[in-house]
Amino acid sequence: MRIFLALILMTLGQAQTRPNIVIIMADDLGFADLGCYGSEINTPNLDALAADGLRFTQFYNTAKCHSSRVSLLTGLYCDQAGSEKLNRGATIAEVLKPAGYHTMMVGKWHLSKEPTDFGFDRYWGHLSGATNFFTGDNSFRLDGEKWEVPATHKGKPYYNTNVVADFALDFIDDHLKEAFLKATRSPSGDEQLETAGDLNPGGHKKKNDYPFFLYCAFNAPHYPLQAPEIEVKKYDGNYAEGWDVLRQRRHEKQIQTGLLPAKWKLSPRAAHIPAWDSLTPQQKQWEEDRMEVYAAMVDVLDQNIGRLIKHLKDKGLYDNTLIMFCSDNGACPFDRTRGKEYKPWDPKSYWCYDVGWASVGNTPFRLYKQNQHEGGISSPMIVHGPDALLKTQPSSITRQPAHLIDFMATCLEVAKASYPKTVAERHIDPLQGKSLLPILAGQERAPHDPLYFHFARDRALRSGDWKIASAKMGRWELYNLAEDRTELNDLAAQHPERVKAMAAQWHEIAKNQERLPASQLKPVKDTLTPQKFGKRADPGAEK
Repeated sequence: MRIFLALILMTLGQAQTRPNIVIIMADDLGFADLGCYGSEINTPNLDALAADGLRFTQFYNTAKCHSSRVSLLTGLYCDQAGSEKLNRGATIAEVLKPAGYHTMMVGKWHLSKEPTDFGFDRYWGHLSGATNFFTGDNSFRLDGEKWEVPATHKGKPYYNTNVVADFALDFIDDHLKEAFLKATRSPSGDEQLETAGDLNPGGHKKKNDYPFFLYCAFNAPHYPLQAPEIEVKKYDGNYAEGWDVLRQRRHEKQIQTGLLPAKWKLSPRAAHIPAWDSLTPQQKQWEEDRMEVYAAMVDVLDQNIGRLIKHLKDKGLYDNTLIMFCSDNGACPFDRTRGKEYKPWDPKSYWCYDVGWASVGNTPFRLYKQNQHEGGISSPMIVHGPDALLKTQPSSITRQPAHLIDFMATCLEVAKASYPKTVAERHIDPLQGKSLLPILAGQERAPHDPLYFHFARDRALRSGDWKIASAKMGRWELYNLAEDRTELNDLAAQHPERVKAMAAQWHEIAKNQERLPASQLKPVKDTLTPQKFGKRADPGAEK
């Protein structure tokens, strides 16, 4: 009977008309932290997804955890949507649910209220911005109810990245069982068992159209850097050559594999990062140790994405599922380590890494999480989907710019759903994003003009190949990204009128669409602001 039920559920998935949609977001993962984006870290599952799918080289996030989640879910810029309160935004779940999609989420929320308050049928995860990977915190919820973190889950020691995937798989199975019951229910409401071949009889309007939307928000590899001992030991000695060598090696791989053009030069090591050879043996060992843990966290993340992919295949769902993978911001430069005396597989540990390894994660770009330079806002982005949607050749690369705000528009088109003007008492702003489907079909999409960026005291605007950026309210810098995406040749002095016009456009969006308060609309300075990380400062900063 169990085998028969499994066959029925598989047939149900294959008979479904509209695709399932899975969005996977990693946390604080740098542009170059996957094998298929240049890394030495073992990520065979995401690499395989890319080998059979499509990679983006100019996919943008907002450079910060919570604002990226707002944009992903709503298709709006963060403050335009009402920031974490989502006052003026509808979530993908709230839009797809009325269109017949079962909506599920696992992992990190980091916004107001709970996912079940914003259209998700099922949710497991933590509401906080970061959590201990072994013991969790008191913000965990399961379908709106408080969930106590156990010492073990499904017979294994609790580790958050593994349990995110556990619940994703369970939610999919629960959905399939419910879909089976709906599909086999007679018009009178009585359930009747049908054969697998009878699950999609003609003449019944969308009888077996029970697609799902799954948002998988992993907390890895966000600090604290914690991983099981066996996973960390796999990388023992792998980082003895240091960040200078590893960064150069990743860049060479990016060029050799055709991911990036050689004309985009590797940005030099910043002055706030010491040369690896200047460190003492004790300092080198500490730096090696924490990068080994980070690599293990990315490795375990990939393992669990592999579990999810295998489950979709086993259930006959993979070929009719659109999968999109990205990161919420660039690698994080903030060393907030405490509990250094504990090993990273001890729940009492709280390790972070610093600017040296963060610069490796963001290879070949400058700066980091929170900055609106390319190192902060550039994300790896991998898409795999049904042949009807993804028409590019396997292992294709697109250089067309895109943004997290595009996920909503893409989901709307895939699901044949309607974007609302109101949800409950919220009045919803007009959609900002644009569907990715033309790019997935191998076509040139009309680009965003412009793309707007803002977080705290960092700003940017991209119009065509031109980009202005301001770090910590420093003067506007100007770059031609077609020739210089690593932002090494500031052209602001040569094109002051272009800077002026683009800055005015940034302010117009910030004031009228984002509705930023006057305190965040102040003009930038006339000089660069030193970018301070610890006791060091960014090179070239004008005093």
